[in-house]
Amino acid sequence: MTDQQVVRPAAISGFPEWLPEVRLVEQHWLDVIRAGFERYGFCSVETPSVEPLDVLMAKGETSQEVYTLRRLQEDQNDTSDAKLGLHFDLTVPFARYIAQHFNDLVFPFKRYQIQRVWRGERAQEGRFREFTQCDIDVINVDHVPLHFDAELPRIIHEIMSELRLPAWTINVNNRKVLQGFYQGLGVDDPLEVIRTVDKLDKIGVSGVSELLSQKIGLTDRQVGACVELASLRGTDASVVEDVTGLGIRSELLSEGLDELAFVLDSLSDLPTGSLLADLSIARGLDYYTGTVYEGKFTDWPGYGSICSGGRYENLAGSYIRRNLPGIGMSIGLTRIFAKLLAEGLLPTGPASPSDLLMVLPEGREQAAEAAATAGLLRRRGLKVELYHQPDKVGKQVRYASRKGIPYIWFPPLSEGREHEVKDLVSGEQTAADPETWQRP
Repeated sequence: MTDQQVVRPAAISGFPEWLPEVRLVEQHWLDVIRAGFERYGFCSVETPSVEPLDVLMAKGETSQEVYTLRRLQEDQNDTSDAKLGLHFDLTVPFARYIAQHFNDLVFPFKRYQIQRVWRGERAQEGRFREFTQCDIDVINVDHVPLHFDAELPRIIHEIMSELRLPAWTINVNNRKVLQGFYQGLGVDDPLEVIRTVDKLDKIGVSGVSELLSQKIGLTDRQVGACVELASLRGTDASVVEDVTGLGIRSELLSEGLDELAFVLDSLSDLPTGSLLADLSIARGLDYYTGTVYEGKFTDWPGYGSICSGGRYENLAGSYIRRNLPGIGMSIGLTRIFAKLLAEGLLPTGPASPSDLLMVLPEGREQAAEAAATAGLLRRRGLKVELYHQPDKVGKQVRYASRKGIPYIWFPPLSEGREHEVKDLVSGEQTAADPETWQRP
C-alpha cells in the first residue's frame, strides 16, 4: 500500500443517507407515490438540478438559501456557470419548463416530479440541506378548474394512507378568505398580515398579536379579529358559517368561502378528521392566491409540514406572455421518512432485494449449472444473486441470512438429482423446478 493520508469519513449535517435496508423501504415509498400520481393521469417530468440565479432569486424570501454552482478550478474567462444555482424547490423549474415547452404540451398539463432539491439553511430536525420532494401540479391557460383544488388533496390522502403513516391531517384554507377578511377589516396591507399570521405555529398567539400591533400598526379590534379568524377549525363546510359569524364582509372573502366550501364538500367522503379546515393556515409565500394546504403529524404538532401547496395565478409569467395559473401539492418525502426512522416507526426489511441466493458449488460442471439456473430464474422475473465464489455451503447460507435473503437454491450436485430450495425462515427444504418455481 502507498503511504497516504486517511480521511476519516463523517456524515455531513443536513445531507441524509441510508443503509441498504432503509433505502429499500424508501424506494418502495417512491414506487407507491409514483403509482398514486399516475393513477390520476399525472405524467413524469424531470428538470436539471440547476437554474439561472435570476430565476431562483425571483422567489424572494428563499433567495438566501440558494446554493450557487462554481467549479473548483475556475477559468476566469469562462463565465458559463457564474449565474447558476441548485434548485431549492421544484415549482420554479416547472414554471420555466412550461414556458419553454408551451407549444408541445397538452393543457391542462398535469405533471409530477420527484427529485432532490437543495437549501442552504441550518440543518435541524425535519429540515435538511438536501432532500427529496414529490410534487404534483396542474397548469392551464387562463383558468384552472376548481375541480383540481379537491382532486390534489384526495391524491395525497390516498398515497399517505397507503404508506400507513402515523396519524396526520391535511389542513386546508383559502388565501382569498384571509385577504378578503383583512380587507373587510380595513387593513392597508393584507399580504403583510398573512405573512405575520403564518408565524403562529412558531411564535404563538401573543407573538403574532404583538407583531400585528407594533410592527404593522393594527388596532386592538383588528388584532382581535385576526386572531379570532385564525382560531377557527372545522371538518366540513359549516366552518364557512363560523367565518361569516365574525361579521366581516367583502367580495373577495365571499369568493374565498365559496371555494373553501367546494373543496370541503367534494372531500366529505374522506375519513373524519383527516381533512381539516384551518383558518390559521396562510402559507407565507406571496405567489399563493387561492386554496392552500398544509399537512401535519397529529402526534408531533411542532414538527414541520409533511405536505403542502396551493393555487397560484401566474408563476410562469416571467418567461412567457401567457396567463398560466396553476395549483400544486408536494409530499416532503425526506422529512416524513426521517421522522419515522428516528421514532423507530419505520419497519425496515432485508438488506438485499434478492428473492434467493444461488449456491455456487465447487465443481466446475455444477457451477455452470448454478449460473445457468440463476439466469433462467432471472428471465422468469425473480431476483437472484449468484454467490461470488465456490465456498462451504454453511458460509453461503450465513451470507444470505445476514442480508435477509429469504431462500437458498441448491443446484443438483450430481447427475439425476433435483434442484432444491431452502426457506431460511421455516428451515424447510424441498425439491424445486426452475421452470415453474415461484416465491411463496
